[in-house]
Amino acid sequence: MPVVAALETSLGSILKGKAEAIRLALVALLARGHLLIEDVPGVGKTTLAHALARSVACGFHRLQFTSDMLPSDVLGVTVYNARTEAFEFKPGPVFTNFLLADEINRATPKTQSALLEAMNEVQVTVEGHSYPLPRPFMVIATQNPSEHHGTYPLPESQLDRFLLRLRIGYPGRDAERLIVRNGDASHFEPVAPVLEAETLVSLQDRVHEVKVDDILVEYMLAIVEATRNNESLSLGVSPRGSQALYRAAQALAVLESRDYVIPDDIKRLVAPVFAHRVIVSSRGALGANPIEQAERILAGILTHIDVPL
Repeated sequence: MPVVAALETSLGSILKGKAEAIRLALVALLARGHLLIEDVPGVGKTTLAHALARSVACGFHRLQFTSDMLPSDVLGVTVYNARTEAFEFKPGPVFTNFLLADEINRATPKTQSALLEAMNEVQVTVEGHSYPLPRPFMVIATQNPSEHHGTYPLPESQLDRFLLRLRIGYPGRDAERLIVRNGDASHFEPVAPVLEAETLVSLQDRVHEVKVDDILVEYMLAIVEATRNNESLSLGVSPRGSQALYRAAQALAVLESRDYVIPDDIKRLVAPVFAHRVIVSSRGALGANPIEQAERILAGILTHIDVPL
């Protein structure tokens, strides 16, 4: 698909050597999902989020989360207008198409929870009044690993709102050579919009038309059920997680220029869609990073479930 290829090329010129991370970010975009990017500082989390948001000709707002940020700093506030003698609602940064929530886990749980309704229902409620958000609407959040100082781990209810989570990782030697020679850490490279809002909405609508055979749905549900019965996991995947895998597989099929899902789509997406939705039990905790532990357990689950032919 030319427009998708152009979008991938544009993002690849900004984030060098990370084709899989870019592909997963586009899966979230086409599936009308929200994206969580977690990794150590300096590997390109904000760069990818900024480039993805700027690649679409839509409204964009970057919000740097801090420990002293209040929910009203995200949602907006009602103020009294002396001229009209009435209270007026002043929309906050969330009223945009793309919200870059930078270092979201540096905000307190109260401020983090301000995004729950927006991410789930595409609206916010302030002082009893509900206000719809513009469409398309996507939250792209970055966070540093929880072992870093000054962070507040996202609760399970918040994590479940993200369609998928990805890690960028360190670049390869060749990619880092290009970054060192050409990069300037003091500012972002300019990104020209590749998609119009109407084109993006059309692509998102196309995702829902992708065929998913019943046997593949059973394959997905078998994986989900295995997470709920695995002794190494104290919390399995929720029905929202099942829906997320279904939509993500459809979006990946569109990116692969297919109108049908194949088993490899599902296997490829299990870790980025499920790893942040499960909780590793004390029996399964063998390492320091819970996400890596979850990915290891999910990989083991996949080996024990027959793949549809």
